[in-house]
Amino acid sequence: MNTALLNHLHAALGPLPPATDDLFRQVRPTDLSRGEALLREGDRWQHLWWLERGALRLYYLDRVGQAANKNFYLDGAMVWPITPMLREQPVHFWVEALEPCRVWALPWDGWATAVSGFAPWQALEHRVLAALLQDKMAREHAFLQLTATERYLALQAQRPDWLTRIPLRQLASWLGITDVALSRIRRRLNPG
Repeated sequence: MNTALLNHLHAALGPLPPATDDLFRQVRPTDLSRGEALLREGDRWQHLWWLERGALRLYYLDRVGQAANKNFYLDGAMVWPITPMLREQPVHFWVEALEPCRVWALPWDGWATAVSGFAPWQALEHRVLAALLQDKMAREHAFLQLTATERYLALQAQRPDWLTRIPLRQLASWLGITDVALSRIRRRLNPG
């Protein structure tokens, strides 16, 4: 039993329903090495994950095997298959460790049953879904209306922790530019 996981969930949700007790007795951590996959394209996403420590990236591979980063998650992130399609169909993306990670996986079906009708969880799901939609709209706006430099400056303002934890090549992919272009932007903004 992980008290860190329970503390995190208690902080986010308050006292948990008694139905979660059995679920927590079954949960064990997974330690991932850098580059190790947590989820592969074609797998079914069957867990709620809590990233105790580390950094994960969610990415797609194109037809020629080129990766395009969709999102990053750092220490303390809680990630789950938020839509029915993500739970019911094989995924089209990968989730991989960018650095050594410790991840706790709660089986989604058990968790969903245990928190069914639990108002704090429903409120959290609503907030996460709204934030996800807001992020998607902001990213669409950035790609359609901002220059690469403006996208980088927005990233710098909104997610400074990414700049210290995510490798340059991965940040460039998320910004939709090459790592060479990102290096030039950074040099231009921070001469010397």
